[in-house]
Amino acid sequence: MKDKLLAIVEGCVAAGWTTERACAVLEVDRRRVWRWQCRRDTGIGLDDRAPGGNAIHGLLGWEIDAILALAEEWGPIDRSHRKLAHRGSYLERVWVAPSTVRRVLAGHDVDLPAPAPRPTRPERKPWPDWVEYRPRQVWGFDVTHFTRCRGAPNCFAVIDLVSRKWIATLLSPEETAIQTQVVFLQALEAEGLLDTVENRLDTGELPAGDQVPILLAVSDNGPPMTAADTRSFMALCSIAQHFGRPGVPTDQAPIESFFGHIKADWPHLEDITDPRILGAELDRVRADYNGVRLHAAIGYVTPDDEHEGRGDAIRQARRDGLTRADLARRAARRPLTNPPPGDPS
Repeated sequence: MKDKLLAIVEGCVAAGWTTERACAVLEVDRRRVWRWQCRRDTGIGLDDRAPGGNAIHGLLGWEIDAILALAEEWGPIDRSHRKLAHRGSYLERVWVAPSTVRRVLAGHDVDLPAPAPRPTRPERKPWPDWVEYRPRQVWGFDVTHFTRCRGAPNCFAVIDLVSRKWIATLLSPEETAIQTQVVFLQALEAEGLLDTVENRLDTGELPAGDQVPILLAVSDNGPPMTAADTRSFMALCSIAQHFGRPGVPTDQAPIESFFGHIKADWPHLEDITDPRILGAELDRVRADYNGVRLHAAIGYVTPDDEHEGRGDAIRQARRDGLTRADLARRAARRPLTNPPPGDPS
């Protein structure tokens, strides 16, 4: 094929054409025709050469050997082609990209040791069967830290996980089971439940084994929550405890995210250094949180509304209002978009 094209081009040139014009008509690059002519005239021939070749930036033999030696020596420790690539430069043996290490190991059927399997997480423990999803039935409690308030940096809080009401708060210089008991006594008193357990707290008499607890306390596995004194106090108060799985904060997501929302919506709290001012400000913020701030998790009503049973009516009133507004807009626009027959407008 090449010799025939060259013959056509040379015939056109002999007839008075230029080489460029002949190549343009034949749609052949002029430089390619020139190379073919040089190969023919020098005796190399016009046969196609074997494809392939060696990349100019290809690995050298000693580099491949160095990569394989690294995998043999450091593979059980690094367990990653990325780490082996950096290990080679760290030891000043070979400087290659991680993808190069991976390609060399794959080409030589070298497998790096797989990482040890992680222990499987236990299944999430469900709430007890006696729990009803209603306010004053499931509480969550946790502790956060206001580090600039050195006199009392530990802040305990109890919230209702159903209504999301912030029930009680306690600032303390310590983070022990005593603070857990104090904040729960405040919460029980605020919710009118202290009278049901006050006698047992005085006498130390445990409730009957078949008695249904008054509520469920949900928390993580922090020391104040899992302490033996906390367990004894909860048993005296007929409060059942429920712990999330270690390392899985989403098991008690509302209480875990509670302080994050507080610090995000009222960031000035983290700048207060006086415990008395911080305590007073937390009380003010708690009133706004419960009575003013609309909570997305309970349908954009306040925690007080949901806690006192007004949430369903407020949500239904909004749905009814949206329906009335839609009907009013349609009634107002319908005469404008569909005028009666014969109306000059």
